[in-house]
Amino acid sequence: MDALFIGHAYIDVTMLTDSMPAGDEKSVARDYAVSFGGNAVTAGFACAKLGHDVHILTTQARDWLGHMFSEMADAYGVRLHPRKVARSSLSFVLPNDGKRAILRARDDHYLQPFIRLDISQARLLHVDGHMADAAIHYARAARSRGVLVSLDGGALRPRIEELIDFVDVAVVSKKLCQQMGLSESEMLAWLKSKGCRVGAVTVGEKGTYWFEGDGPQQHLPSLHVPAERVVDTSGAGDVFHGAYCASYLERPEASWREHFEFARAASAHKIQHLGNEAGLPSRADVAHARTIFAPAAEGVA
Repeated sequence: MDALFIGHAYIDVTMLTDSMPAGDEKSVARDYAVSFGGNAVTAGFACAKLGHDVHILTTQARDWLGHMFSEMADAYGVRLHPRKVARSSLSFVLPNDGKRAILRARDDHYLQPFIRLDISQARLLHVDGHMADAAIHYARAARSRGVLVSLDGGALRPRIEELIDFVDVAVVSKKLCQQMGLSESEMLAWLKSKGCRVGAVTVGEKGTYWFEGDGPQQHLPSLHVPAERVVDTSGAGDVFHGAYCASYLERPEASWREHFEFARAASAHKIQHLGNEAGLPSRADVAHARTIFAPAAEGVA
């Protein structure tokens, strides 16, 4: 096991449509994709696509969507450690002009305790705040064994402040800043005060604000992807997390600027494709994105 990812699993149905029907209307989408979904789950698949031995502790039901999810994991060599629920969770994702609307149906009523795994041989743990009891248990265990703990802080989820006490690398969203009443700079200062070795706030097209160790706050601009090439921004943040995890596993001695630069190129690849699976980058895809897209602050030809 290179890495353990812990989070809630979805099946995502992503549809490209010019309009949403209302009342008794009917409409036909221009395109669609069906894929795995969920923050840490998608990050785990991205890390696996980039060549690593990934295990995922996540929700799973004994229904047709659950069977589909198992087959997806098998296709990527991902080892699942299910926590049983009655029904699979489902997301309908509607990309539109660089944004995306999402309608979710979620079952997070667990039918059993989370499984206890030996993570002594793992090198990285990534959590997204879902399944807080498991996330805190494994984060505490990882901290005691010197395993790097990464957090996707996408929203203010139960016990997240307790979880952050065991986090080494916290990459959070602008939404979490807003929910906690903090500016991006104040959030970074708070993460540093909580003992995070690396902290970052992702702000979409504006890039990432971050720090490493005792260093100053820095800004990493996003790569400029022309609007006509943007298809689906959903899942781009999850791919970002999975890619920096993969970069760390590949080169743990590298700086976090290098890991984040790798991850932003992975995200630039993702947003050009419909659905999470189609947007998972290979190493060649990441290299290509780094070649053809310039940082937004520098502009493009």
